[in-house]
Amino acid sequence: MTRTPDGFGQRLRALRLGAGLSQEQLAHSAGVSVRALADLERGRTPGPQRRTVQALTRALRLSAAEAAALEATAGPGRLRARTAPEPPVPGFLSLPRDTGDFTARGHALAALESLADGAESAHPAVAVVAGAPGLGKTAFAVHAAHRLAPRFPDGQLYLDLRAMDPEPVRPGDALARLLGALGVAERALPQGLADRAGLFRSLAAPRRLLLILDNAADEGRIRPLLPGAGASLTIVTSRNSLTGLEAVHRVDLPLLRREEAVALLTRIVGPERVAREAQAARDLADRCGRLPLALRIAGQRLAARPQETLTKLTELLDREERRLDTLQAGDLRVRAAFALSYQRLDPVPRLLLRRCALAAGPDVSPETAALLAGIPVPDAGLGLEELCDRGLLQADPTAERYRFHDLLRLFAAERTAAEDDPADRAGALDRTARWMLARATAAALHFDAERHHAPAGDPDPATAPTGRDRARVWLETERAQWLAALHHAHTHGWHRQAVDTAEAMHWFSDVTHHWQEWVDVFRYAADAARALGSPHEEATQLNYLAWAHNVCAYDHGAALEAADAALVVARACADLDQTGWALGYGAGALHRLGRMDEAVARLHEAADCHRRSASPSSALALLTTLNALGETLREHGHADRALEHHLRALEICHTGIPGQAPHLLTTYRAFTLQHVGNDYAALERWQEAETSLRTAGDTFEGLDMTAWTGPARLELGRVLRRLGRTEEARTVLATALDTLTTHHHPRQAEAAAELHTLGHTHH
Repeated sequence: MTRTPDGFGQRLRALRLGAGLSQEQLAHSAGVSVRALADLERGRTPGPQRRTVQALTRALRLSAAEAAALEATAGPGRLRARTAPEPPVPGFLSLPRDTGDFTARGHALAALESLADGAESAHPAVAVVAGAPGLGKTAFAVHAAHRLAPRFPDGQLYLDLRAMDPEPVRPGDALARLLGALGVAERALPQGLADRAGLFRSLAAPRRLLLILDNAADEGRIRPLLPGAGASLTIVTSRNSLTGLEAVHRVDLPLLRREEAVALLTRIVGPERVAREAQAARDLADRCGRLPLALRIAGQRLAARPQETLTKLTELLDREERRLDTLQAGDLRVRAAFALSYQRLDPVPRLLLRRCALAAGPDVSPETAALLAGIPVPDAGLGLEELCDRGLLQADPTAERYRFHDLLRLFAAERTAAEDDPADRAGALDRTARWMLARATAAALHFDAERHHAPAGDPDPATAPTGRDRARVWLETERAQWLAALHHAHTHGWHRQAVDTAEAMHWFSDVTHHWQEWVDVFRYAADAARALGSPHEEATQLNYLAWAHNVCAYDHGAALEAADAALVVARACADLDQTGWALGYGAGALHRLGRMDEAVARLHEAADCHRRSASPSSALALLTTLNALGETLREHGHADRALEHHLRALEICHTGIPGQAPHLLTTYRAFTLQHVGNDYAALERWQEAETSLRTAGDTFEGLDMTAWTGPARLELGRVLRRLGRTEEARTVLATALDTLTTHHHPRQAEAAAELHTLGHTHH
């Protein structure tokens, strides 16, 4: 028999002992059997009759208050004895069918098993499984319930609360169904919500039940359904995060890993088909975004079409505009799953979801979302948080940024195309692009070595990044967004903005030259300058473009073409500075193409241009040219002549250049020292090489110019190896390889080869 909750039995035993009576004595005085009394004290009798309680009251000589208290403890057990059978009524709220191909989720299942094994009668456990539509929350809860069923011998109940319906199941109706499953007849149901909840808690308390409350709408509809005592486990699933539920365990269901996604496909369509098209299976998992619902649909479509190849379905899903159309199988549709959540949103979050689909890059900030939606930033922040709570966006764990699942982004893009007026969308993109370009320009000017005051022009000075460090963080974080804004300017004929932004970016590009996007930035600007009829600016931007092709994209043929175009424009407008730069950038391309004699000739001509120029920046240009000339001569086998040019450049750095910022000269000095160190290395003057290269690397690191640190460390490691300092060389080269690999630098192979050589030397 099921034990009654602690109460009547314990109170009766305490009263008997307090009266100094044995069980035999009390049984004789009350007129009941000893066994019946023992069962009452042990809680084996669900609810003693009122006359039995009265007989015990008289035998114990209880006061009126004590008698009333004893009778009160007998009432709940008496009600259970009338209304509740031991197990739930068969067929009422039984578990749905488990899927035989359920895959993964081992960690989450283990967490529930641990929770079930540690259940305490005083604190019935509640687990919340919340998240985006399509994550497989219901399938997980049902699968877990089937696995856990033996631990809950008093029954397993499943109730769909239908949160996505126009009218979700009301708590009172849900309790009526739960009480019915526990044997309470409809005529015996209390009328009020509080009374139904109290009765349910009383009936659940002595049982070890597993309760699945699926598809919950909100906390208020869940709280009345939770057991208050007993060793039960309740699993709640919801698309909403239900953050207001107190003292619950949260079970995270992330996207499947790629291998898990392929495993699910394998279980649905069969191992033979997946083995035949292993790469297509991996690609298909990626096209489905590793979302269980999408994978289920794709797998079941393939299972229903045994002749269709995985490659064909993958190619169909490659077409983003048709991907959601393709992801449907019978009544399973990814789009429909998303639409259910979307339709329940309030107007502001709904607008935000649509407009965030217009953002560039993998994530979006509240500022960008506010611009796209045309609402204040605080309202956008609240709306974005609500979308996260609804499982429609994912919050970054460390920054105030938000991202879509790939398929949800496609859904949101469909909704903005269907619901937003084209003029409103265009206005949102224009507004966002103008703001982004203004902030990006102001932020980039923090790196302008020729500017000696704080930049102006930010569209919101109160929130503008201050100082180089914060400006760099903003430019890197919002990189995709301001690059998209620059592309928008290019396609919409905003020529002045395109040139001004690119010009401001010039110095910032030096510290991020591993970004291949600089090619687009300066190509847009060159086109814009040409459209403006400004040959000086066109030559300047073409020179920047040549630099980007050379240093960022490693496309030296394109670099030479851009430099030659800049040279033509600069000579036509008699711009001596840009003529010198064009000759220098062209020489850099020729050098990398192996055309050393031509490169040297151009560099001598470039140096002559910069010596003749009266421009304030001509000294810096001469420094750059001398360094390039020396590098070319060294690689052409003339290290002694190279050292002469580099020492001359180093002397200019030490002497100083009037009007130039100290940190800029520090940077140029580091570049020059790196060249000097390589000259010494080529001359096998290893100690001098070490000193110069170490100083250069330390300076780059101090300036946070990590893209330059890698090559300098590589060259230092090579010198240390020649000095016989093998372990130090290995450490330095390993650091260099990590940095070069991070920046996709073409010299990472050199670092790997040096480490390989050291490995053989060591052994």
